[in-house]
Amino acid sequence: MSDSLDRLYQAVIAARDLDPATSRTARLFQHGPSKMAKKLAEEAIEVVIDAVNGKTKAVILESADLLYNLTVLWASAGVRPEDVWAEMNRRERMLGIAEKLPKAAKPVKPQARAARRPIVALDAHRLRKRH
Repeated sequence: MSDSLDRLYQAVIAARDLDPATSRTARLFQHGPSKMAKKLAEEAIEVVIDAVNGKTKAVILESADLLYNLTVLWASAGVRPEDVWAEMNRRERMLGIAEKLPKAAKPVKPQARAARRPIVALDAHRLRKRH
């Protein structure tokens, strides 16, 4: 997978200075990180909705869009795929697998506990993609 993302990253870098009228990548760079972040969030939400609704093919298609938009945001932020792979390798060395590191256990003050939002399960019947 890293080879594919590395190639995608190089294609994004090559396209960022093209004509925004003909290049989606150049258009995203022209609009800046806020637009890039919005597109990334939209794609992530679409992946989640499709996964919850059991639409495997749609998850694949939307995941490709998500990875593209993540790569564009990386390039804009000066993050290279090898930076991310290095972090994944570091986590794997620490935990034996490349998963998200656990948060440090901190005591929660009673008033902070009440301010937290409740965790809500996703209901597949209520989730709909916007188009």
